[in-house]
Amino acid sequence: MTTPGKMQMRDMSADPAPTTGSGGRRRHRKPKPVSLAARRTLVLAVAAPVAGTVFAGPSAFAADKSTAATRASTAEESNGLDGGDQQIAARLNTRVDDQRLGTNVSGVVLDAASDKVIWGHNASTALMPASNAKLATATAALTVLGPDHRFTTKVVYGNRTVTLVGGGDRALTQDDLAELAKTAVAGLTSAGVTSVKVRVDDSLFPEPTPANGWKAGYYPYTIAPVRALVVDGHSVMDTSMDAGQAFAKRLAARGVTVDGDVTRGQASPTDVPVAQHLSPKLSTIVSRMLKVSDNNIAETLLRMTALAAGQPATFEGGTTVVREVLSRRYGVQLDDFALYDGSGLSRANRIPAATLADLVGLLTDPRYKKALRPILDGLPVSGEAGSTLGPEWGRFDDPNSQCAVGKVSGKTGTLTGAMALSGLTKGKDGRWKVFSFVENDSMANPADIKDAMDGLAATVNGCWA
Repeated sequence: MTTPGKMQMRDMSADPAPTTGSGGRRRHRKPKPVSLAARRTLVLAVAAPVAGTVFAGPSAFAADKSTAATRASTAEESNGLDGGDQQIAARLNTRVDDQRLGTNVSGVVLDAASDKVIWGHNASTALMPASNAKLATATAALTVLGPDHRFTTKVVYGNRTVTLVGGGDRALTQDDLAELAKTAVAGLTSAGVTSVKVRVDDSLFPEPTPANGWKAGYYPYTIAPVRALVVDGHSVMDTSMDAGQAFAKRLAARGVTVDGDVTRGQASPTDVPVAQHLSPKLSTIVSRMLKVSDNNIAETLLRMTALAAGQPATFEGGTTVVREVLSRRYGVQLDDFALYDGSGLSRANRIPAATLADLVGLLTDPRYKKALRPILDGLPVSGEAGSTLGPEWGRFDDPNSQCAVGKVSGKTGTLTGAMALSGLTKGKDGRWKVFSFVENDSMANPADIKDAMDGLAATVNGCWA
């Protein structure tokens, strides 16, 4: 987790790159598009009312459904933008030149129902996406593993040794270890075992290595070396041994003597299971990862997704699966797409804004409602305390963007020299807009860049006229 006092760098990546249209703008493209009415219905039906009015809910949508349908029909017949969208485009054309954003800016705004491009600026240019890369990681994990998937942490016993076996559960807590110890001790004492050695087995993942594009100073606070075992999300160099030592203390507290130091080694196939713990559902884990932009969760999910798809639990294995899922499952193009990790910390990552908008656009497709809803639930809401769009991060507190508090749902991304914001908002015309803005290389103060970018989102919402 990131705290306001020590901002960790987090990022996300997406894979698609829509077709370039006139003026260098890319058109949002999905396979076998469904009817406008069906997609309009989903945009609100799939969205939970997290904070403010960012998602009004099905009942509110029903009231303006006919009006929205009329607007959609009129706009499509003219094959152009209605007056409100023309105003949004005109204002963005001016505001994207804000000196705080610098000169290396990419952006796109789409109508969520029709996929029509409302506005684009260097939308096909691939830039460093920062934590917006987590959108791709989340999409792949939910697709391959399923939102109801749970990760298993096991305790096995054999040859006077108790082994804590990591299963990629980044949500494991001290209380969970206490329950594992309680169950394990009950079995051990019933078998007359009162003294054991303790070891950890984190062999599910290979020995940790940094990703291409990671800074040397990332370990262990921006991100810990990626291992299959961790407790309470501790940011330490060896999370597995840290968890093993905490578990050994729990065993000792229940009367079992722990012989020697905790060691690392693989459990034997003949070891007897004595306890296990299941993580929360993947849907909950993904939503948490996006809400606070947790780098450690993202990298663990990348490896667990790789394993589930038959690939090695490495950066290469995970990003290969991400590309396969985005291109083959969702028809997302991969032009100018480069992804080297699951968190977006890599400074070698490159993703166009049009691609990031495509990823957000998947959330408005009824076919993907069940699988991808946790992403929509997890997107931070403008002004939502405890999220990366909260006031503690200085978001949507500028005079130009305060009007959009509670009205924008989006994924943030922040690295030195890169900032991004991609998400959804309901415009003044009652229609949902998908947007993505990415800047690289601005020399302005990060707080000023945030204000400028939040202003772009408020422009799409229409509250900043």
